[in-house]
Amino acid sequence: MTLKILHRPPSVDDTERPVPRWAMRLAYALPLLLLPACLWRLPFAVHFTMGQEVQEGSVPGYWLSIPYVLGLSVLTEVVAILTIGLVRGWGEVAPAWIPVIGGRRVRPMAAFVPAVLGGLILTFLFTAVPVGDDRDLTLYGVVDTVEYTSDAWQLLATVCVSPIAAWGPITLALAIAYYRRRTARSANTAVCHGTSPTADPPGAQRPPRAGGASRS
Repeated sequence: MTLKILHRPPSVDDTERPVPRWAMRLAYALPLLLLPACLWRLPFAVHFTMGQEVQEGSVPGYWLSIPYVLGLSVLTEVVAILTIGLVRGWGEVAPAWIPVIGGRRVRPMAAFVPAVLGGLILTFLFTAVPVGDDRDLTLYGVVDTVEYTSDAWQLLATVCVSPIAAWGPITLALAIAYYRRRTARSANTAVCHGTSPTADPPGAQRPPRAGGASRS
């Protein structure tokens, strides 16, 4: 199946209500947006620093670096793919193959709250504010800016890693769109409860037909 992200979005027939086109495109583009950072990170597993100036002895052994880097890259893509559930039917009704909850309706808050918390954490985690003297303010505090052996390595790192800063805001936007879509009242529900502006108020009587007499 070919994903035409930049053109027509995938079908949304499996959702209760239509998904906005922008949300569909963002959700499917997110794994591709994070892929360059995942690939750029992989050489660090075998102690190739991608042009970064690293102090000797600061790199962990292969027994730790390989599973850590590979696991982090795989986890990044898995979480990004799970975000697609905010625009698909399996984010509204749990797939049948999942034990216990399979086939059950997913409550809006059960998906909305984790997505918002995750989006906030990712936003703070990957946001760095320059404070001068080659130092940045991050979630971990004030840290030194990473230095590279050449401008080419720094440019490559910037191109690959910078898009990951949009991960948190995109997740937040998709979570809000998901919650609004799942909790919106349909027109039929509003009419049944007498809340539609075109519905007759409770107890109201319609005027008799012209001619008055009922047909036999």
